[in-house]
Amino acid sequence: MKTALITGITGQDGSYLAELLLSKGYIVHGIIRRSSTFNTKRIDHLYSDPHIHGTRLFLHYGDLADGVQMVKLLYDLKPDEIYHLGAQSHVRVSFDVPEYTGDVTGLGTLRILEAIREVGIDNKVRFYQASSSEMYGLVQQVPQTEITPFYPRSPYACAKAYAYWLTVNYRESYNLHATNGILFNHESPRRGETFVTRKITRAACRIKMGLQEKLYLGNLDAKRDWGYAKEYVEGMWRMLQEDKGDDYVMATGETHSVREFVEETFGLLDLDWQEFVEYDKRYERPTEVDLLIGDASKAKKQLGWEPKVRFKDLVRIMVEADLAEAKRERKIKEATGE
Repeated sequence: MKTALITGITGQDGSYLAELLLSKGYIVHGIIRRSSTFNTKRIDHLYSDPHIHGTRLFLHYGDLADGVQMVKLLYDLKPDEIYHLGAQSHVRVSFDVPEYTGDVTGLGTLRILEAIREVGIDNKVRFYQASSSEMYGLVQQVPQTEITPFYPRSPYACAKAYAYWLTVNYRESYNLHATNGILFNHESPRRGETFVTRKITRAACRIKMGLQEKLYLGNLDAKRDWGYAKEYVEGMWRMLQEDKGDDYVMATGETHSVREFVEETFGLLDLDWQEFVEYDKRYERPTEVDLLIGDASKAKKQLGWEPKVRFKDLVRIMVEADLAEAKRERKIKEATGE
Protein backbone atom coordinates (compact mmCIF):
# COMPACT_ATOMS: atom_id res chain seq x y z
CA MET A 1 0.00 0.00 0.00
CA LYS A 2 1.59 3.28 -1.14
CA THR A 3 1.59 6.48 0.91
CA ALA A 4 1.10 9.87 -0.73
CA LEU A 5 1.43 13.40 0.65
CA ILE A 6 -0.57 16.20 -0.99
CA THR A 7 0.03 19.88 -0.39
CA GLY A 8 -3.04 21.91 -1.30
CA ILE A 9 -5.35 18.96 -0.60
CA THR A 10 -8.29 21.27 0.14
CA GLY A 11 -8.08 22.88 -3.30
CA GLN A 12 -9.76 21.84 -6.52
CA ASP A 13 -6.95 19.60 -7.76
CA GLY A 14 -6.05 18.31 -4.31
CA SER A 15 -9.57 17.09 -3.63
CA TYR A 16 -9.87 15.27 -6.96
CA LEU A 17 -6.40 13.79 -6.54
CA ALA A 18 -7.20 12.57 -3.03
CA GLU A 19 -10.30 10.82 -4.39
CA LEU A 20 -8.27 9.19 -7.14
CA LEU A 21 -5.47 7.98 -4.88
CA LEU A 22 -7.87 6.62 -2.27
CA SER A 23 -9.70 4.73 -5.02
CA LYS A 24 -6.35 3.14 -5.91
CA GLY A 25 -5.75 1.99 -2.34
CA TYR A 26 -3.27 4.66 -1.23
CA ILE A 27 -2.86 6.03 2.26
CA VAL A 28 -3.24 9.78 1.73
CA HIS A 29 -1.86 12.55 3.93
CA GLY A 30 -2.78 16.16 3.27
CA ILE A 31 -1.37 19.43 4.53
CA ILE A 32 -3.79 22.17 5.53
CA ARG A 33 -3.18 25.64 6.92
CA ARG A 34 -4.46 26.47 10.39
CA SER A 35 -7.22 29.09 10.35
CA SER A 36 -10.11 30.17 12.54
CA THR A 37 -12.61 28.51 10.21
CA PHE A 38 -12.52 25.17 8.43
CA ASN A 39 -11.61 25.19 4.76
CA THR A 40 -12.15 21.52 3.99
CA LYS A 41 -15.43 21.71 2.07
CA ARG A 42 -14.03 20.00 -1.03
CA ILE A 43 -12.86 16.95 0.93
CA ASP A 44 -15.47 16.78 3.70
CA HIS A 45 -17.20 13.89 1.92
CA LEU A 46 -13.95 11.93 2.18
CA TYR A 47 -13.06 13.00 5.69
CA SER A 48 -16.53 12.07 7.02
CA ASP A 49 -16.37 8.55 5.56
CA PRO A 50 -15.51 6.23 8.50
CA HIS A 51 -13.97 3.71 6.10
CA ILE A 52 -11.48 6.35 4.95
CA HIS A 53 -10.98 8.87 7.76
CA GLY A 54 -8.70 7.50 10.44
CA THR A 55 -7.58 4.60 8.29
CA ARG A 56 -6.36 5.98 4.94
CA LEU A 57 -6.89 9.77 4.99
CA PHE A 58 -5.07 12.02 7.42
CA LEU A 59 -4.77 15.81 7.60
CA HIS A 60 -1.86 17.69 9.12
CA TYR A 61 -1.40 21.37 9.90
CA GLY A 62 1.43 22.97 7.99
CA ASP A 63 2.42 25.90 5.83
CA LEU A 64 4.62 26.19 2.76
CA ALA A 65 6.37 29.11 4.47
CA ASP A 66 7.52 26.78 7.28
CA GLY A 67 10.36 24.53 6.17
CA VAL A 68 10.94 23.09 9.66
CA GLN A 69 7.44 21.66 9.83
CA MET A 70 7.90 20.15 6.37
CA VAL A 71 11.03 18.32 7.54
CA LYS A 72 9.18 17.01 10.60
CA LEU A 73 6.30 15.74 8.48
CA LEU A 74 8.57 13.94 6.04
CA TYR A 75 10.50 12.32 8.90
CA ASP A 76 7.22 10.98 10.29
CA LEU A 77 5.45 10.04 7.06
CA LYS A 78 8.24 9.03 4.64
CA PRO A 79 5.79 9.09 1.71
CA ASP A 80 6.29 7.21 -1.55
CA GLU A 81 4.87 10.09 -3.57
CA ILE A 82 4.59 13.83 -2.93
CA TYR A 83 2.17 15.90 -4.98
CA HIS A 84 3.00 19.57 -4.48
CA LEU A 85 -0.16 21.45 -5.47
CA GLY A 86 -0.25 24.13 -2.77
CA ALA A 87 0.41 27.75 -3.75
CA GLN A 88 -0.92 31.29 -3.81
CA SER A 89 -2.49 30.45 -7.13
CA HIS A 90 -4.52 33.49 -8.16
CA VAL A 91 -2.71 35.34 -10.94
CA ARG A 92 -4.40 38.73 -10.49
CA VAL A 93 -3.91 38.63 -6.72
CA SER A 94 -0.20 37.93 -7.20
CA PHE A 95 0.23 41.52 -8.42
CA ASP A 96 -1.16 42.72 -5.08
CA VAL A 97 0.88 40.32 -2.91
CA PRO A 98 4.03 39.63 -4.97
CA GLU A 99 6.34 38.96 -2.01
CA TYR A 100 3.94 36.48 -0.41
CA THR A 101 3.39 34.79 -3.78
CA GLY A 102 7.13 34.43 -4.32
CA ASP A 103 7.61 33.04 -0.81
CA VAL A 104 4.83 30.45 -0.91
CA THR A 105 4.60 29.58 -4.60
CA GLY A 106 8.32 29.75 -5.35
CA LEU A 107 10.30 29.16 -2.16
CA GLY A 108 7.63 26.73 -0.91
CA THR A 109 8.83 24.30 -3.56
CA LEU A 110 12.45 24.76 -2.48
CA ARG A 111 11.51 23.99 1.12
CA ILE A 112 9.92 20.68 0.13
CA LEU A 113 12.84 19.67 -2.10
CA GLU A 114 15.33 20.48 0.66
CA ALA A 115 13.20 18.61 3.21
CA ILE A 116 13.33 15.54 0.95
CA ARG A 117 17.14 15.71 0.99
CA GLU A 118 17.34 16.46 4.71
CA VAL A 119 15.19 13.47 5.62
CA GLY A 120 17.15 11.24 3.25
CA ILE A 121 14.25 9.89 1.22
CA ASP A 122 15.51 11.29 -2.10
CA ASN A 123 16.33 7.77 -3.34
CA LYS A 124 12.77 6.59 -2.61
CA VAL A 125 10.24 9.38 -3.02
CA ARG A 126 8.68 10.60 -6.26
CA PHE A 127 7.94 14.32 -6.41
CA TYR A 128 5.35 16.12 -8.54
CA GLN A 129 5.55 19.89 -9.04
CA ALA A 130 2.39 21.66 -10.21
CA SER A 131 3.78 23.90 -12.91
CA SER A 132 1.58 26.26 -14.90
CA SER A 133 0.93 27.33 -18.46
CA GLU A 134 1.12 30.91 -17.13
CA MET A 135 4.90 30.49 -17.31
CA TYR A 136 4.64 30.84 -21.10
CA GLY A 137 3.13 34.32 -20.67
CA LEU A 138 3.97 36.33 -23.77
CA VAL A 139 4.04 33.17 -25.84
CA GLN A 140 7.06 32.51 -28.03
CA GLN A 141 5.53 29.58 -29.89
CA VAL A 142 2.02 28.37 -30.78
CA PRO A 143 1.06 25.85 -29.57
CA GLN A 144 3.20 25.58 -26.44
CA THR A 145 5.19 22.42 -25.74
CA GLU A 146 7.68 21.20 -23.14
CA ILE A 147 10.51 23.01 -24.96
CA THR A 148 8.76 26.35 -25.56
CA PRO A 149 10.69 29.16 -23.78
CA PHE A 150 9.00 30.77 -20.78
CA TYR A 151 8.12 34.47 -20.71
CA PRO A 152 6.22 34.95 -17.41
CA ARG A 153 3.94 37.98 -17.13
CA SER A 154 2.95 38.01 -13.45
CA PRO A 155 4.56 37.47 -10.04
CA TYR A 156 2.67 34.16 -9.90
CA ALA A 157 4.12 33.02 -13.23
CA CYS A 158 7.63 34.13 -12.20
CA ALA A 159 7.34 32.13 -8.97
CA LYS A 160 6.11 29.09 -10.89
CA ALA A 161 9.00 29.38 -13.35
CA TYR A 162 11.44 29.47 -10.41
CA ALA A 163 9.81 26.37 -8.91
CA TYR A 164 9.91 24.63 -12.30
CA TRP A 165 13.64 25.12 -12.72
CA LEU A 166 14.30 24.12 -9.11
CA THR A 167 12.53 20.83 -9.81
CA VAL A 168 14.65 20.27 -12.92
CA ASN A 169 17.80 21.21 -11.02
CA TYR A 170 17.15 18.81 -8.12
CA ARG A 171 16.33 16.05 -10.60
CA GLU A 172 19.63 16.54 -12.41
CA SER A 173 21.79 17.37 -9.37
CA TYR A 174 20.60 14.70 -6.96
CA ASN A 175 19.01 12.10 -9.25
CA LEU A 176 15.65 12.83 -7.62
CA HIS A 177 12.53 11.40 -9.27
CA ALA A 178 11.06 14.87 -9.78
CA THR A 179 8.47 15.79 -12.39
CA ASN A 180 6.92 19.02 -13.64
CA GLY A 181 3.34 18.86 -14.84
CA ILE A 182 2.84 21.96 -16.98
CA LEU A 183 -0.93 22.09 -16.71
CA PHE A 184 -2.97 24.43 -18.81
CA ASN A 185 -6.17 25.87 -17.32
CA HIS A 186 -8.32 23.14 -15.83
CA GLU A 187 -11.70 23.83 -14.30
CA SER A 188 -14.59 22.10 -12.53
CA PRO A 189 -17.49 22.80 -10.16
CA ARG A 190 -14.86 22.80 -7.39
CA ARG A 191 -12.94 25.71 -8.91
CA GLY A 192 -12.55 28.66 -6.54
CA GLU A 193 -15.29 31.28 -6.90
CA THR A 194 -12.83 34.10 -7.68
CA PHE A 195 -11.37 32.33 -10.73
CA VAL A 196 -12.93 33.63 -13.92
CA THR A 197 -14.63 30.43 -15.16
CA ARG A 198 -16.33 29.65 -11.85
CA LYS A 199 -17.09 33.32 -11.33
CA ILE A 200 -18.96 33.27 -14.65
CA THR A 201 -20.93 30.05 -14.14
CA ARG A 202 -21.84 30.87 -10.54
CA ALA A 203 -22.94 34.43 -11.34
CA ALA A 204 -24.95 33.38 -14.40
CA CYS A 205 -26.83 30.74 -12.42
CA ARG A 206 -27.54 33.18 -9.59
CA ILE A 207 -28.79 35.71 -12.14
CA LYS A 208 -31.05 33.03 -13.60
CA MET A 209 -32.51 32.35 -10.14
CA GLY A 210 -32.97 36.05 -9.33
CA LEU A 211 -30.21 36.10 -6.71
CA GLN A 212 -27.86 38.47 -8.53
CA GLU A 213 -28.23 41.26 -11.06
CA LYS A 214 -24.87 41.77 -12.74
CA LEU A 215 -21.55 40.09 -13.48
CA TYR A 216 -18.44 42.27 -13.64
CA LEU A 217 -15.44 41.07 -15.65
CA GLY A 218 -12.17 42.38 -17.03
CA ASN A 219 -10.57 41.31 -20.31
CA LEU A 220 -13.00 39.23 -22.38
CA ASP A 221 -10.53 38.68 -25.22
CA ALA A 222 -7.96 36.58 -23.33
CA LYS A 223 -7.83 33.06 -24.78
CA ARG A 224 -7.17 29.93 -22.76
CA ASP A 225 -6.90 26.18 -23.16
CA TRP A 226 -9.55 24.91 -20.73
CA GLY A 227 -9.80 21.29 -19.60
CA TYR A 228 -11.56 19.30 -16.87
CA ALA A 229 -9.63 19.15 -13.58
CA LYS A 230 -10.82 15.64 -12.70
CA GLU A 231 -9.09 14.30 -15.81
CA TYR A 232 -5.91 16.27 -15.20
CA VAL A 233 -5.22 14.71 -11.78
CA GLU A 234 -5.21 11.32 -13.49
CA GLY A 235 -2.34 12.66 -15.59
CA MET A 236 -0.47 13.76 -12.46
CA TRP A 237 -0.65 10.25 -11.06
CA ARG A 238 0.48 8.71 -14.34
CA MET A 239 3.55 10.96 -14.39
CA LEU A 240 4.78 9.57 -11.07
CA GLN A 241 4.33 5.99 -12.23
CA GLU A 242 7.03 6.48 -14.86
CA ASP A 243 10.52 5.08 -14.23
CA LYS A 244 12.12 8.52 -14.36
CA GLY A 245 11.08 12.07 -13.63
CA ASP A 246 10.35 14.29 -16.63
CA ASP A 247 8.32 17.31 -17.74
CA TYR A 248 4.91 17.06 -19.40
CA VAL A 249 2.38 19.47 -20.86
CA MET A 250 -1.27 18.65 -20.16
CA ALA A 251 -3.78 20.49 -22.34
CA THR A 252 -6.72 20.02 -24.69
CA GLY A 253 -5.13 21.64 -27.73
CA GLU A 254 -8.11 23.99 -28.10
CA THR A 255 -8.31 27.67 -27.19
CA HIS A 256 -11.38 29.74 -26.35
CA SER A 257 -11.79 33.32 -25.20
CA VAL A 258 -13.35 34.45 -21.95
CA ARG A 259 -16.11 35.94 -24.11
CA GLU A 260 -16.82 32.49 -25.58
CA PHE A 261 -17.02 31.05 -22.06
CA VAL A 262 -19.52 33.75 -21.13
CA GLU A 263 -21.59 33.19 -24.27
CA GLU A 264 -21.72 29.42 -23.76
CA THR A 265 -22.62 29.75 -20.08
CA PHE A 266 -25.45 32.25 -20.52
CA GLY A 267 -26.66 30.41 -23.63
CA LEU A 268 -27.16 27.22 -21.61
CA LEU A 269 -29.39 29.24 -19.29
CA ASP A 270 -31.33 30.93 -22.13
CA LEU A 271 -30.01 34.35 -21.13
CA ASP A 272 -28.57 37.17 -23.23
CA TRP A 273 -25.18 37.74 -21.61
CA GLN A 274 -24.92 41.31 -22.89
CA GLU A 275 -27.80 42.33 -20.64
CA PHE A 276 -25.98 41.21 -17.50
CA VAL A 277 -22.20 41.43 -18.03
CA GLU A 278 -20.35 44.68 -17.47
CA TYR A 279 -16.72 45.65 -17.75
CA ASP A 280 -14.71 46.56 -14.64
CA LYS A 281 -11.10 47.68 -15.09
CA ARG A 282 -10.23 46.45 -11.58
CA TYR A 283 -10.13 42.92 -12.97
CA GLU A 284 -7.55 43.76 -15.64
CA ARG A 285 -4.00 42.57 -15.05
CA PRO A 286 -1.09 45.04 -15.40
CA THR A 287 0.37 42.64 -18.00
CA GLU A 288 -1.95 40.25 -19.80
CA VAL A 289 -1.42 36.78 -21.20
CA ASP A 290 -3.35 36.90 -24.46
CA LEU A 291 -3.20 33.35 -25.79
CA LEU A 292 -2.48 29.93 -24.31
CA ILE A 293 -2.88 26.65 -26.18
CA GLY A 294 -0.95 23.51 -25.31
CA ASP A 295 0.34 20.53 -27.22
CA ALA A 296 0.03 17.40 -25.04
CA SER A 297 1.47 15.00 -27.61
CA LYS A 298 4.24 13.87 -25.24
CA ALA A 299 1.77 13.03 -22.47
CA LYS A 300 -0.37 11.09 -24.93
CA LYS A 301 2.59 9.14 -26.29
CA GLN A 302 4.43 8.40 -23.04
CA LEU A 303 1.63 8.36 -20.47
CA GLY A 304 -1.35 7.32 -22.57
CA TRP A 305 -3.15 10.42 -21.30
CA GLU A 306 -5.49 12.61 -23.32
CA PRO A 307 -8.50 14.74 -22.35
CA LYS A 308 -12.01 13.54 -23.10
CA VAL A 309 -14.11 16.44 -21.76
CA ARG A 310 -14.08 19.32 -24.22
CA PHE A 311 -15.03 22.96 -23.91
CA LYS A 312 -18.82 22.80 -24.27
CA ASP A 313 -19.07 19.74 -22.00
CA LEU A 314 -16.89 21.42 -19.38
CA VAL A 315 -19.09 24.54 -19.33
CA ARG A 316 -22.21 22.36 -19.09
CA ILE A 317 -20.79 20.37 -16.13
CA MET A 318 -20.03 23.60 -14.27
CA VAL A 319 -23.36 25.24 -15.10
CA GLU A 320 -25.37 22.22 -13.96
CA ALA A 321 -23.57 22.14 -10.62
CA ASP A 322 -23.86 25.88 -10.01
CA LEU A 323 -27.51 25.95 -11.07
CA ALA A 324 -28.32 23.25 -8.52
CA GLU A 325 -26.50 25.31 -5.88
CA ALA A 326 -28.35 28.49 -6.87
CA LYS A 327 -31.68 26.67 -6.62
CA ARG A 328 -30.80 25.51 -3.09
CA GLU A 329 -29.82 29.06 -2.16
CA ARG A 330 -33.10 30.42 -3.47
CA LYS A 331 -35.11 27.81 -1.54
CA ILE A 332 -33.36 28.77 1.68
CA LYS A 333 -34.07 32.46 1.07
CA GLU A 334 -37.72 31.76 0.34
CA ALA A 335 -38.04 29.58 3.43
CA THR A 336 -36.48 32.21 5.69
CA GLY A 337 -38.31 35.11 4.05
CA GLU A 338 -35.11 36.99 3.22
